[in-house]
Amino acid sequence: MAVPPNAPDADLVAAVVAAGDRRAFGALVVRHQQAVRALLLRLTRHSTLADDLAQETFLKAWTRIGSFRADGSFKAWLCAIAYSEFLMGARKARASQRLADGRAAEPGETSTPPGPGGERVDLDRALAELGEEERTCVVLCYASGLSHSEAAQVTGLPVGTVKSHVSRGRAKLKLWFERKEAA
Repeated sequence: MAVPPNAPDADLVAAVVAAGDRRAFGALVVRHQQAVRALLLRLTRHSTLADDLAQETFLKAWTRIGSFRADGSFKAWLCAIAYSEFLMGARKARASQRLADGRAAEPGETSTPPGPGGERVDLDRALAELGEEERTCVVLCYASGLSHSEAAQVTGLPVGTVKSHVSRGRAKLKLWFERKEAA
């Protein structure tokens, strides 16, 4: 018997695991694709790259759905895959850039994928001012709506560290917007 598309995530996941139900997985994709894409868009600041990483996220979710543990949130599990895809993509981009530049990696070097050009939304500019972990934690907790413990699950950071990153990131964003308003 088919599971209705409005069934809880746990029921849809069970149908996918038990019978490879593509319709149930499709319902999960429809339900969570906007959140996954929004997370990746905030992390990458590039819509095409975010779309590509979102597609990779759902392909990996399909192949690894048997590893999902029902004691956690399916959305957090998807966001963890998306975050992992983002990190792998960033590493590949840095490696490609080093090869193109003909140089070796520098310790602690980071890189940000290029933006789409033109004007960016102020929030994206403000988020760009945050460190990578602060930005990630703020985006996971505010834009993706995950709890601190779910964000900790996604990033592999302790809950207290996530809370600190969110608090510092929020304070930096507030200061950035206050300066912008005063200018």
